[in-house]
Amino acid sequence: MANLKEIRNRISSVSSTMQITSAMKMVSAAKLKKAQDAITAMRPYADKLTELLQNLSATLDDDSGSKFADQREVKKVLVVTITSNRGLAGAFNSNIIKEARRTLSEDFVGKQVDFVTIGKKGNDILRKSAKVLQNNNAIFDDLTFENVSEIADFLMEQYAKGHYDKVVLIYNKFKNAATQLIINEQYLPILPPKSDDTQTAKGAVDYIFEPNKAKIVEELIPKSLKTQLFKAIRDSVASEHGARMTAMHKATDNATELRDELKLQYNKARQAAITGEILEIVGGAEALAG
Repeated sequence: MANLKEIRNRISSVSSTMQITSAMKMVSAAKLKKAQDAITAMRPYADKLTELLQNLSATLDDDSGSKFADQREVKKVLVVTITSNRGLAGAFNSNIIKEARRTLSEDFVGKQVDFVTIGKKGNDILRKSAKVLQNNNAIFDDLTFENVSEIADFLMEQYAKGHYDKVVLIYNKFKNAATQLIINEQYLPILPPKSDDTQTAKGAVDYIFEPNKAKIVEELIPKSLKTQLFKAIRDSVASEHGARMTAMHKATDNATELRDELKLQYNKARQAAITGEILEIVGGAEALAG
């Protein structure tokens, strides 16, 4: 019977786990809908603004004063990793950390590489082996464009002052609830638009500047960079909820399967115990009769 008690305890434990994972799945599903709507609504604006920024940067003269389009020899790199503050989201966080380490060991060999982390999970791991210049865990407590702008201002300041020659973003891009794409993209300097065989990037788009090019550069580029970072964080938030919902769905299915196996095992053990008791009674009766 001790074995039966142990199995009952395991069944109770697995059932409790299954209830927790099922509840977490439903919570993530509710949050995912809101986050998905937010990033879906924002993407067209952010993509168009980025396209406009790239085309504008291609028309700038060397003396236009666009410090964010300056191409310099890369000696010092600042990598921005966007993870989450919580776990239980499958490989959501570990994939970002792996990509950051790969970037460190393959893309920028021999360069000085420092990090700005957004999210507790990335900071906890990366700070053990690399220099973390700034950590931004609290951004998810109040995710607004104004709060993200402060981080973007810091990144732009680091680049403009020449402290770093390149700034890179690494984050999860939301595709659907089950799929997140690892994005490693250049944030600064601004990339020019891709040119085709028949048209140079500089001549691809002809703009009329009002009030003037310098004013447009001064206002549009910082706004576009802030929007680009805000979009990346929103993408990461939607990806986190999707990854957690998928992970908890799988965990619930696994717990259900394990519970059913334990119930079957319990019934077999109980039946064996009953059969053993019957055999003992029969054996005792035959002994008395003999």
